[in-house]
Amino acid sequence: MAAHGRGLGRALSASSCPAWRRAHWEAKGRLKPEYDAVVIGAGHNGLVAAAYLQRLGVNTAVFERRHVIGGAAVTEEIIPGFKFSRASYLLSLLRPRIYRDLELKKHGLKLHLRDPHSFTPMLGEGTGSKVPRSLLLGADMVENQKQIAQFSRKDAQAFPKYEAFMNRLALAIDPLLDAAPVDMEAFWRGSLLQRLKSLSTLTPLLQAGRILGVQLPQYYQVLTAPVTKVLNQWFESEPLKATLATDAVIGAMMSPHTPGSGYVLLHHVMGGLEGIQGAWGYVQGGMGALSDAIASSATAHGASIFTEKTVAKVQVSSGGRAQGVVLQDGSEVRSKVVLSNASPQITFLTLTPQEWLPQEFVERITQLDTQSPVTKINVAVDRLPNFLAAPNTPKGQPLPHHQCSIHLNCEDIALLHQAFDDAMDGQPSHRPMIELCIPSSLDPTLAPPGSHVISLFTQYTPYTLAGGKVWDEQERNAYADKVFDCIEAYAPGFKGSVVGRDILVPPDLERIFGLPGGNIFHGAMALDQLYFSRPVPLHSSYRCPLRGLYLCGSGAHPGGGVMGAAGRNAAHVVFRDLKSM
Repeated sequence: MAAHGRGLGRALSASSCPAWRRAHWEAKGRLKPEYDAVVIGAGHNGLVAAAYLQRLGVNTAVFERRHVIGGAAVTEEIIPGFKFSRASYLLSLLRPRIYRDLELKKHGLKLHLRDPHSFTPMLGEGTGSKVPRSLLLGADMVENQKQIAQFSRKDAQAFPKYEAFMNRLALAIDPLLDAAPVDMEAFWRGSLLQRLKSLSTLTPLLQAGRILGVQLPQYYQVLTAPVTKVLNQWFESEPLKATLATDAVIGAMMSPHTPGSGYVLLHHVMGGLEGIQGAWGYVQGGMGALSDAIASSATAHGASIFTEKTVAKVQVSSGGRAQGVVLQDGSEVRSKVVLSNASPQITFLTLTPQEWLPQEFVERITQLDTQSPVTKINVAVDRLPNFLAAPNTPKGQPLPHHQCSIHLNCEDIALLHQAFDDAMDGQPSHRPMIELCIPSSLDPTLAPPGSHVISLFTQYTPYTLAGGKVWDEQERNAYADKVFDCIEAYAPGFKGSVVGRDILVPPDLERIFGLPGGNIFHGAMALDQLYFSRPVPLHSSYRCPLRGLYLCGSGAHPGGGVMGAAGRNAAHVVFRDLKSM
């Protein structure tokens, strides 16, 4: 991690957690010896779980080890005057019923929807006064077709059909996100009553099958095939295919040629904002403002949230049931149930006494794929990037493309695959895949007047470097300099606009945010680690072999992204179990 620039030093921790925010949570800060439920970690899923449980009458406390809530959905003022969504940076996947149930707008959530939403400039085009081409996509399908026709008229005609095809698959998967997976353990080994109850969990699968109908085999291919195979069946132009393929590999240590890469492709249509399917947006005040709204909803109903309270271990009764937690300072907090928003690895390999877990279960957790290709770079600049493919206005005001996810080094799929290959050799990509976002283009509260915050989501960077190298300051800065050189080629003058930067390579993401291996999803979103098998087979219903301990974070179904579904689903499973105790 590095933060540097002209006359800049590390921001004080008070800057990262403003006084108003600290006071807000400390107002609930009288620790009691016992609660109905304890949640480990105040990431967005943990906060969602606490908010639902408290509304259901379950007295709940949340313990967060950092000085600020939100987990990866956090706003931090790393460089004075510049507020960064330091890890996650865009919103779309948060489940609609969570907005409604938790009354997030009432609790201060404000959104800035992006339209257009995707901008891919071409490099190496344009001579003399000729402007290089670019691909700008948004909600207007007619305008999208005009943009795509620059590269292929055939693709322009196919694009609406492709979008309709993908939207139908998203519609089918939608009910699966809001319910626990089919409880195979109860279905095969439970009592007759448990087996009958487990039949109801088949409903979302049956709904999905009805929606897909006779096209089920085609949709099965989308989920299992390499995204290149899927896209090649629809399109011929490389800029369009590469732009779409970025959604399939983002956050994943996989190439567009990797089987199963098609599933994550769904993320660009699975979500939505303000009733608009597939819409993405920025949260006013950064992603931490979303976490604050969820926390406000929870505390308004009586939940307690504690920061700088690290959980050291889960307490287990002599009868083999979780009965609370022990904090790092030695305090013991008893509870009927414990929910962990931490990763499966931290939850089951570090916090849970190993003698209470079956060896086979522990081995499966150690074998989870947590490879991450991601380095996140947060940048403060004193002016907007000026792209050769879309020059700025004389006054430098934000233009439509500035609000987009700006895809660099994404002119063709071969570039993406080569970037992946570099990482497989233990080297950071020579031409990294870069997703550049400028949230201050729509939310001026994030930066001083005229200045901006830029989020660079880059890949591929391996967790472990080849040749015995480590991610020290020299290696971090060498990689960031390479990324900045790439941006400079598309937007000359970018490097001269930089005021400071914050570099988070995979080990930093693991250390600061508890993301195993730096994986933003708590584990690969591959088919062998989804639905029935998340985190491991026979334990996908948020429960685990230790009674009274539940997983409620991204390592549980339905996985990563700022979705909140794992927290909500886990809360309802816990509530049902509490009623039957």
